[in-house]
Amino acid sequence: MATEPQTSVEEITKNVENVDLNSNRKVEMPLQNGYSKSSDVDNEAVKKEWGFDLPELYRIVVKFYKEQSGKAVQLTYSERCHLVALCQQVTQGPYDVTSATAQTLGIMDVVGRDRRVAWQSLGEISCSAAKLEFVKELHRLAPTLKPYVEACWAAHLHQLQLQQEKQLEEERLKQEQELLQQDKIKEEETRRRQEQTKREIQAALNQQTYAQFRVYAEHQFPGNPEQQGVLIRQLQDQHYQQYMQQVYQQQLQKQQQACQQQQQEQQLQEVVAEKMNESAEEHQEEEGGVNNGDGDAVETTALVQDSDQEENNDEGSTDDQGSIAAAAMWTRKDVKDFKGAVTQDGPNTVLRVGHGETVTVRVPTHQDGSCLFWEFATDAYDIGFGLFFEWTTDGDDADTAVTVQVTESDDEDDEDEDDEDDDFDGPSADDVERGGRGASGKEGSGKGSSKSSGPAPTVIIPVYRRDCHEEVYAGSHTYPGTGVYLLKFDNSYSVWRSKTLYYRVYYTQ
Repeated sequence: MATEPQTSVEEITKNVENVDLNSNRKVEMPLQNGYSKSSDVDNEAVKKEWGFDLPELYRIVVKFYKEQSGKAVQLTYSERCHLVALCQQVTQGPYDVTSATAQTLGIMDVVGRDRRVAWQSLGEISCSAAKLEFVKELHRLAPTLKPYVEACWAAHLHQLQLQQEKQLEEERLKQEQELLQQDKIKEEETRRRQEQTKREIQAALNQQTYAQFRVYAEHQFPGNPEQQGVLIRQLQDQHYQQYMQQVYQQQLQKQQQACQQQQQEQQLQEVVAEKMNESAEEHQEEEGGVNNGDGDAVETTALVQDSDQEENNDEGSTDDQGSIAAAAMWTRKDVKDFKGAVTQDGPNTVLRVGHGETVTVRVPTHQDGSCLFWEFATDAYDIGFGLFFEWTTDGDDADTAVTVQVTESDDEDDEDEDDEDDDFDGPSADDVERGGRGASGKEGSGKGSSKSSGPAPTVIIPVYRRDCHEEVYAGSHTYPGTGVYLLKFDNSYSVWRSKTLYYRVYYTQ
């Protein structure tokens, strides 16, 4: 240990002879690796060899030197002085005699003198050259520097990959957010259009039915405008819901009819093609036979078209009776109060509908009226209800009396209903529990009893079973013309139970 400092002192003595401390002249010393004052550094070559550019490479090498000095890296005293001098050249620039003399060294500061001499020996090399010299010198003295830099380069590439993946993920999330925002805007726009359409439909329906509902509300709550307004709003909401259900059902029926028509047309084409093929096989050698086959096909198509035209003409004859507006129906919860009020009106408003019977209440149109109202409820069980209109001419006798007609089911219907279960809650589509067959049988009995030679009654509301033992069913319909309303209360599906019916009908101007 004593020999190394002594050698350094001798070196300092030799180097001091080359330094003029009394002047500003900077003495240039040859560099260990042969760099001159104005050495240029090829950054591309450095990056190609080490991966990093020179400033980043120098930072990594300095970090390695600080961490491994005295551990994995064992340097001599002179080597450490040279490396420290290179660091001073990078941070402070070339050695300046003027500024150096201001920092007076102690007599025993041998290390400081050695480092100053090493710094002075670097001369005027640039900062970049000093960095590259530091890297090469430490690489020569420490073989583990290269693997360390390579590990740093691999970590740097991995970090770049993570940053790129993170950026791609952020862009993807951003695009998803934009798409979600666009979908949200579209949904909001669709909802706004639907609300606007709903308001327009409600306004149109309210304008048509307000007068009828107002008369009905005044009849239910005389002298109470607040309750009348609440009831009118409830009726308007129920009417809107029923109207939309009717629209959806009509759309579904149109789609089903279009599908059925397409299937029928396809079947007809298959039948015609099959007949043509059979005719062609039988008369393969006869040209006339093929022509006859074509003629048969044309004739068949013409017959089908004529049949369709006849059906359309028959339907048109019924439509000529007049344009029937849709009826409005709603429900109320005050069943008990309603039945009490109807009972007080008189015995004619309470009817006993026997099992297997259909009661038809005939209400002629009134010359002073323009709209018919009805309300009904039962005690403990449901009952079928439907509304029909029987057209009459202005020359017929104007009888405005309300009459009740009782019709019993046919024996064949009774035989079919012997196996009925009173607790059956899920009838099939063609079962009498749904009011379908009851309505058809009932219409036939009504027509037979009335012996009318005129057109069949027009169906305004088909016969369906109503839970009128739980709610009061009410409705209204604007007069389509002169005739008789038929309010049919159908109990033909019930074999054992009779129903007590409470009803009320009246007209408004």
